[in-house]
Amino acid sequence: MADEAGTDHGAPDAADSDEQPPQHAAAPAAATVERLAAELEAARAALEEASARAEAEADRALRAAAEAENARKRAARTIDNARKFALDQFARDLLPAVDSFEQAVEAAAANPATRAAAEGVGLALKLLAGAFERHGLAQVDPIGAPFDPKLHEAMSVVTSASAEPDSVAEVLQKGYTLNGRLVRPARVIVTKAPPEQASDAGAPADANTAPENGGHRAGEGG
Repeated sequence: MADEAGTDHGAPDAADSDEQPPQHAAAPAAATVERLAAELEAARAALEEASARAEAEADRALRAAAEAENARKRAARTIDNARKFALDQFARDLLPAVDSFEQAVEAAAANPATRAAAEGVGLALKLLAGAFERHGLAQVDPIGAPFDPKLHEAMSVVTSASAEPDSVAEVLQKGYTLNGRLVRPARVIVTKAPPEQASDAGAPADANTAPENGGHRAGEGG
C-alpha cells in the first residue's frame, strides 16, 4: 500500500500539463507577429514609394506629350507661314515691273496709234493679276474708299466739297497684300472738307441770318 501511495504521488498530472503550457512557447509566436508586422509596414512603404514614382512618371509623360504637341503646332505654323509668304520678296521685286506695265498701258491707250498694243498688254496684265490672286497676292486699289492707315500711305491732302472727308481721292500707286499681310501700301491722295464747310458744321443753323453789325440778332438789346 505504501508503494502504491508512493507511486501515485510521483506520477505527473496530465490535466495540469494540458492547462498550463510552458512559458517558453509564447516567445516564438510574439517574434513571428513582430516580424510579420515589420514586413507589412515595409510592404506598405514600398507600395507608397512605387505609387509616388508612378505618379511622377505619369506627370512627366503628360508634360512630354504636351511639349510634343506644342512643338508640332509650332512646326505646322512655321511651315504654313513659309508656304503662305514664300513669295513675299519675289512679289516685292516684281511689283515695280507691274507698275511700269500699267503706266505704259495707260499712256498707250491715250494714243490711237498704240491703242491696239495697249489692249494686248492689258490682257497680259489681267492674266498676271489672275496668277497673283491664285497665289494670295491681292491688289489694294482704294479709290473712293475711307483712308485706312494700315493699308494706305497718304502722300498729300486735297480739299473737296463733293467727296467724303478722309476718303481716297486718287491712287498714285496701287498697294498689295499677300495672304492678308501687307506687302506694299497704296500711295494715295486724301480729301478734306473745305474750310467754310468745316466752319458751317460747327455753327448754329441760323448763323447765316445773323446781322453783322455788332454781332447781335433781332430782338437782342444793344
